[in-house]
Amino acid sequence: MAGGFGAPSNGGGTVFEAKITPIVIISCIMAATGGLMFGYDVGVSGGVTSMDHFLVKFFPAVYKRKHQPGIDSNYCKYDNQGLQLFTSSLYLAGLTATFFASYTTRKLGRRLTMLIAGFFFIGGVVLNAAAQDLAMLIVGRILLGCGVGFANQAVPVFLSEIAPTRIRGGLNILFQLNVTIGILFANLVNYGTNKIKGGWGWRLSLGLAGIPALLLTAGALFVVDTPNSLIERGYVEEGKAVLRKIRGTDNIEPEFLEILEASRIAKEVKHPFKNLMKRKNRPPLIIAIVMQIFQQFTGINAIMFYAPVLFDTLGFGNDAALYSAVITGAVNVLSTLVSVYSVDKVGRRMLLLEAGVQMFISQSIIALVLGLKVKDHTNDLHKGFAILVVVLVCTFVSSFAWSWGPLGWLIPSETFPLETRSAGQSITVCVNLLFTFLIAQAFLSMLCHFKFGIFLFFSGWVLIMSTFVKFLLPETKNVPIEEMTDQVWKKHWFWRRFMHDDADNFHGVAATTDGKGNGYDPASQL
Repeated sequence: MAGGFGAPSNGGGTVFEAKITPIVIISCIMAATGGLMFGYDVGVSGGVTSMDHFLVKFFPAVYKRKHQPGIDSNYCKYDNQGLQLFTSSLYLAGLTATFFASYTTRKLGRRLTMLIAGFFFIGGVVLNAAAQDLAMLIVGRILLGCGVGFANQAVPVFLSEIAPTRIRGGLNILFQLNVTIGILFANLVNYGTNKIKGGWGWRLSLGLAGIPALLLTAGALFVVDTPNSLIERGYVEEGKAVLRKIRGTDNIEPEFLEILEASRIAKEVKHPFKNLMKRKNRPPLIIAIVMQIFQQFTGINAIMFYAPVLFDTLGFGNDAALYSAVITGAVNVLSTLVSVYSVDKVGRRMLLLEAGVQMFISQSIIALVLGLKVKDHTNDLHKGFAILVVVLVCTFVSSFAWSWGPLGWLIPSETFPLETRSAGQSITVCVNLLFTFLIAQAFLSMLCHFKFGIFLFFSGWVLIMSTFVKFLLPETKNVPIEEMTDQVWKKHWFWRRFMHDDADNFHGVAATTDGKGNGYDPASQL
């Protein structure tokens, strides 16, 4: 095996010599600002759509319904498909853009793809902040969606490839940490701009998205591309030099040979998406798709949307939305830090399983309390029960933040082999944005009809996804990214049955042949 010069890790893979160099840390921080942009876009739309001046200009029917007497106590007043399309159009555009991003990620590199994302973001910010009509507003959202598609395609892959194996999980989760920071920042901005007189506060909210957009663009200009990307595109010596630089050691030959062999296999694949459909590639593909669907069906949107009513019940009055957003946003950020610290120590599966229990219990109790104690068409809840529900909200948010939030992106980005990595990440982003779009488009209507029952709906999904993790999700902690096939999929009790036609792609070729696969007998491995 090419990585045989190293020592086995406790995760079953090989430990390559690597220092945690400043260039790795700086590159990962700058690349993760793509998450900051994504989080700000997600957070800012909810606040802006509740601003009266914004509604009067673009959605007068919603404004009229919002202030219509008799429906202030329920959530049906925002049940408007046009308003939901403003939010969900970003995800629909991102879904389409990710397929183009797959091509640029593979052919032009991870760094240039992040730069393209930055330019899309800047264009979208300018149009949104200066919007004079609904068409201009939607075009701006579409450009932002394109930026999301390109950024979410390139950033997680970039982080997984550039990080040393032993801290790959923690550095990759910087992306999700920045998403949570972006949401919190957007909530604080929305609260401040809503108080601006003159009705132009929403423009400032949308315009301040230019800060993370510029950070991502500047970051993409200064970071180095990954050795995996450079070698895959034929820049072998440059890739080797970058590998030596980011690892901080001259002993890079074992890892270099492994990347070189993975690149050789990748070059033989002319149609990555077609190759992705082969039997041997089904395990990482299925895992990636299921992780994205499950992430959206945890019920995080239900919790985040319902929080303002719960805080309003506690007597926070007109500032209920601010308090709920800040408290849940702060819990979100702090809990993501827990994942950064623990994901490479306790593993991915442990975090997901623990969070599953925590989310199931908290959502079930919330549904029980609201179902028994809140009467139809009212929001009256005894203060003691309200405090309990608020604590449970924070309990749920914290568990999501250290599990399905970051790991939904981390696990797919590290499990695909190099030859299908860009295509696999494209499918991952596509499925994530598709189900985010569906939830965003249907959620307000679901909430209007299900009421407290929506928490039972999502808790049922949490039970299903936790069962899937228990039996079908392999552990990838401390496994080098180019050894996933041999060390993870071929050893899993269920997924190994898909690996019988993988012998021609065996990663040990470089150690037993001339490096080009000559003389290798696949039958000897069956």
